Amino acid sequence: MAMSVGTASGATFCDINTTPLIDVMLVLLVTLIVTLPVMTHAVKLDMPNVTNPPPPPPTPPEVIDLEIDFDGAVVWNGSQVSGLPQLESYFHAERDKDPQPEIHLRPDRRAKYDVVAKVLAAAQRDHMKKIGFVNVAEFRD
Repeated sequence: MAMSVGTASGATFCDINTTPLIDVMLVLLVTLIVTLPVMTHAVKLDMPNVTNPPPPPPTPPEVIDLEIDFDGAVVWNGSQVSGLPQLESYFHAERDKDPQPEIHLRPDRRAKYDVVAKVLAAAQRDHMKKIGFVNVAEFRD
């Protein structure tokens, strides 16, 4: 390290000595580089094989239109159901299909809640999983 005290003519030399500052910065830089963990994280990607064909698209499920009239009559895909036991037999026949059919329930706005609740309970007892209300916009006033 060099140090300059003055010039030959006796004037003082008033510049900052940057050598210790550079030494400290180099030591900090080396310390930082040594302490950083080695970044060797790899992400494994399973790319599709070119020789294998893509899988077929999933088959859409069958749709069952289930209507409940204002007088409590239940209509299964256009044919009237005689009672709750017949409806449960329909549910029992449909539950084991793959994929399980979707039930689109359309209750009339004047249908009693008791009838709708019994139909939903029968569907739940027979393990029907895809049930949805259709055309419920007419219930809004």
